Amino acid sequence: MRELGFLTFVPNHGGTAGAARALQDGLRLFETAETLGYGTGWVRGRHFEPFLTSPMTFFAAAAQRTSTIAFGTAVLGMRYEDPVRLAEDASTVDLLSGGRVQLGISTGIAGYGPILDPVFGGSERSFRDEAEARAARLLEVLDGDPLGSAGKGYESIPAGADLTLQPLSPGLRDRVWWGGGSMGTAVRTAEKGLLLHCSTLNTEDTGAPFAEAQADQITAYRQRFAELHPDRTPKVAVGRIVVPLLDDHDRAVHEEFLTGYASGMDDEGRPLSGPPFRFSKVLSGEPAAIVDALLADPAVTATDELVITLPANGDVAAHERILRIVAEEIAPALRA
Repeated sequence: MRELGFLTFVPNHGGTAGAARALQDGLRLFETAETLGYGTGWVRGRHFEPFLTSPMTFFAAAAQRTSTIAFGTAVLGMRYEDPVRLAEDASTVDLLSGGRVQLGISTGIAGYGPILDPVFGGSERSFRDEAEARAARLLEVLDGDPLGSAGKGYESIPAGADLTLQPLSPGLRDRVWWGGGSMGTAVRTAEKGLLLHCSTLNTEDTGAPFAEAQADQITAYRQRFAELHPDRTPKVAVGRIVVPLLDDHDRAVHEEFLTGYASGMDDEGRPLSGPPFRFSKVLSGEPAAIVDALLADPAVTATDELVITLPANGDVAAHERILRIVAEEIAPALRA
């Protein structure tokens, strides 16, 4: 592990009345993380849930309150993103922040299609094909490829000129990540020349323990990337839920989350109901025990960046405490 990041849902526990405060708390968390030495703050992309739903506008605000920490999306499901508009927003924020955007994308979860298609609009293509097409279009836009022609002239654009992304942030294209979860996805990510973001979820169950399966994905990704892109350096981020418990207050704050998370799956991370996914375990307890668990995790030891995934519940003070304990008592032991 060379870098340390964190992931927050930017949760809003107060409903409409608490939405503004929740966003301010999220910005405060990024400021705190920067002072603690975190390299990247990642956020989920969620629709209609009480979490952050508009990452780029949030990042624009965060860029004005920080100076070094990067901003990542982990990840945006491309099925419901407009690739041109996303590129415009991401490129604008990247320029405002001095090149700090890490743009994580994926196809999204097909099971949500019956719920979200009526809202965002259907497609004649399958969920995956539509998402892949939009992802490919996003990369074309970020490459600065011509997207159309001005024809006889369009506003300030002369006749016959190509329509290309404005503003274009040249380095952003090399900071596009794909959310992994299976061996096939890891290999395809390498073939696309994208960076690989592995979360606390595997979308396939190979029978191997969670971390071993994820480590195999990382190995396959690096090998395929080296074959196809020998002049570039692959990069991997791996997320783990880390909840240090130093006293009774910590245990009381996180008891509901820890109990709820564990109750929904068996000892191997298989959900008791639902699709055949595998989830990583929560690493909780004393810092020394967490260090031992992370050092024994083959995916963590194979990654470039460890992403501390914060619980979806809990307030900003509890999340700041997790980040501080990790930065001061766990990360140094991992780097030793």
